[in-house]
Amino acid sequence: MWNNTDFPIAYLITFRSYGTWLHGDQRGSVDRFSNLYNSPYLPPDWNRRERELKRMKAESVTLNARQRELTERAIRETCVIRDWTLRAINVRSNHVHVVVSIGTAKPERALNDFKAYATRRLRQTGCWRLDRSPWSDKGSKRYLWTQRSVELAIDYVMNRQGEDLPRFD
Repeated sequence: MWNNTDFPIAYLITFRSYGTWLHGDQRGSVDRFSNLYNSPYLPPDWNRRERELKRMKAESVTLNARQRELTERAIRETCVIRDWTLRAINVRSNHVHVVVSIGTAKPERALNDFKAYATRRLRQTGCWRLDRSPWSDKGSKRYLWTQRSVELAIDYVMNRQGEDLPRFD
């Protein structure tokens, strides 16, 4: 059933750690010129990927088990502080998926708050010592207008990300 309001029921918000999915990557990518609803990814482009690698200001970031745990806690805390309903979360070694209901707040605010709170928590615990953010710029904000789309997003976040990551550290 369609949601008859001006606001989505929830959002699927995804953001990546720095340098882990560059334009030209074999998985395809989206850039500012091809970022239209339902548009396909750009095809792999080895030359573009090499140019992106040369432009990186630092090494790519892979989150360890402690950093993933702290990131999840920070996002949960953000939802409590903002009175948002967290429906699903999965923090991976190179990206984060969150399904969240935020009422009339803008999804950009949720994305920025999640990244800011996570970075602050990582710094407070000594798990991130650099001045720059561990996150790539921007992120994905998918609007979920129906209960079915929310259910599918939750299933994707919780069950379609591969096996649970072990604690190596």
